[in-house]
Amino acid sequence: MKNKFPAAILPAVLAALLSQIFLSLALLKYNRSYGLTGLALSAFTALLIIILAAAFSRNSIKHISKMNAHLETSAAEYMNNLPAPIAVIDSDGKIVWYNCTFLDRISGGNDVYGLDFQELFNLDLSAMLENSHSECAVNGANYRIMLEKFSENDISFLIIYFHDISEYHDLRKLHAETRPNVVIITIDTYEEIMQNAKETEKARVSVEMEQLMEQFMGSTNGFVKKISSNTFYAVIESRHLEEKINSRFKILDLARGIKIAGKYPLTLSIGVGAGAESLSESEKIARQCLDMALGRGGDQAVVKTENGYRFFGGVSKGVEKMSQTKTRIIANAMQDVIMNASSVYIMGHRFGDLDSVGSSCGLAGALRLLGKDVHIVVDRQKNLAPNLIDLVEKQAGEELFIPPSAAISSVGDNDLLIIVDIHNKDFIESPELYQKCRQVVVIDHHRKTVNFIDNAVIFHHEPYASSASEMVTEIIRYFNFKNDEKLHTVYAEALLAGIMLDTKNFVMRTGVHTFEAAAFLKKLGADTVAVKLLFSNSFDSYKRKSQIVSAAKIHSRCAIAAADFKSDDIRIVAPQAADELLYITDVDASFVLYKTGSTVNISARSLGALNVQVIMEKLGGGGHQTMAAVQLENKTIQEALKALIKAIDARERETEQTE
Repeated sequence: MKNKFPAAILPAVLAALLSQIFLSLALLKYNRSYGLTGLALSAFTALLIIILAAAFSRNSIKHISKMNAHLETSAAEYMNNLPAPIAVIDSDGKIVWYNCTFLDRISGGNDVYGLDFQELFNLDLSAMLENSHSECAVNGANYRIMLEKFSENDISFLIIYFHDISEYHDLRKLHAETRPNVVIITIDTYEEIMQNAKETEKARVSVEMEQLMEQFMGSTNGFVKKISSNTFYAVIESRHLEEKINSRFKILDLARGIKIAGKYPLTLSIGVGAGAESLSESEKIARQCLDMALGRGGDQAVVKTENGYRFFGGVSKGVEKMSQTKTRIIANAMQDVIMNASSVYIMGHRFGDLDSVGSSCGLAGALRLLGKDVHIVVDRQKNLAPNLIDLVEKQAGEELFIPPSAAISSVGDNDLLIIVDIHNKDFIESPELYQKCRQVVVIDHHRKTVNFIDNAVIFHHEPYASSASEMVTEIIRYFNFKNDEKLHTVYAEALLAGIMLDTKNFVMRTGVHTFEAAAFLKKLGADTVAVKLLFSNSFDSYKRKSQIVSAAKIHSRCAIAAADFKSDDIRIVAPQAADELLYITDVDASFVLYKTGSTVNISARSLGALNVQVIMEKLGGGGHQTMAAVQLENKTIQEALKALIKAIDARERETEQTE
């Protein structure tokens, strides 16, 4: 209190001093001695005030200094005992100070003074400074780490705060694990399989399927509902769905154990709506995945991911549908679209083969009978069916085939583009022509891939069909031609050549519809001898094919051969060599590698025991279960060979896990 007293009376003393000075000056006019005495007293009073003020100032500074020291000690003690971990690091990233909570919770009681913070906690400080915070797990707890930077007198340091968010993290994890996901399960070709079954067989199969669904959902807290004779809807939490994914959907294998009349196994197609924000969006994604599964031949589960799709199963062959209702509906709809178009352009895939060119020719012949202006778009420099093009051009006219550049410059707004034997945007003959056309129709038999054409007005996709030529033949049969006109023989032979190529002369993937299509083409006058001549090779080509076959080696029941030479017909010879390798005992699949420019091509073939499409998809390619391919850019033959063996081994491990 005595330190505060002078400060309290100081204004009054100053006022009195000023009054005394003014009074002395007034007295000086009347009495000189009184005035000088008053001024002397005023000077003495002023000196006294100055002495008192100086004494007070010294005491104040001492008092403030003591208070600052006390506050600094209190602040340090407070920071040291804060319940949140705090550390200070210097400009070199070394820890120079930390509090007791940091020592207990973060460093685990170990002295970390002078250690590198980034190495200790595996955190990027520069990234944290940009984002102002980061998250990490330390000693079983989760923390949000926040940084505050200080710089003064060329000295900079960082204060790092650890905020415990373990409860929030656990809550967020629980929320993610318990999110509901829609799963749609269908029985493939149920109606066709059941149409000749006895009622007792139908009842038995129905009971076994429902028991299988209950078993599938037994380990979850979700539910499943049967909405039709062949379709089930299930809702599963994310944590239980992850278990199904890790087990690679064993329900697919269990379903094959259910057989009708002891010989027709049931297969399932499953679409999973994972990662959606709502149930309605999950159901939409599940339908997309189910369409993808059905488009790939069924007997598989499809899960959509951020980068595309994940596929499980797919070991069974596609089951041929007996009904022609869908084909008739597609043919009628396609004819309406064709008749409303000004001109029609038809194209297949790059490096078109007999099926791509043959189906294009057959469809072009039918459109000419309908009176439409039609052109087939082909790049003759990159085509594997020059003999067929020459044959058709000789009898149909040179204006039928045009290069992509001519089609791009002449296509109009009301023109129609029909794409055959391919549905992947990356492998069509001319992506520029596709981008320019407003109306697109797709006809393809390959198992569905991720980057499919999604803006087609008609998307006719049948993975059970042997070839695009078979599909075109079936469509042509339902076109309404004037005066019952028939397709020209050369177009029929082109279609038959495409069927014979993809079925390996009616050995692979042949069904009832395949032979019906061939019989229809035979009625139109197709000559099998003339078609067979389209497959003939020169003697030099035959020697090159034999050279590839003789260089093959066996790995995990797969014949692998690499063509170490270049030739103009390597794209024809290599697939033929792959076909030849299938006839070696104990070979389930064949792979032939060859190089064109800076690209390594792999041609894959199988008799059905091994799904070569799945292996090629691992390398970025695709195709069919028994016929697939991939192109690897900027790779050597040896690098491509190592990647192929790795993909084969990965597929083998996946198969073992499923079993």
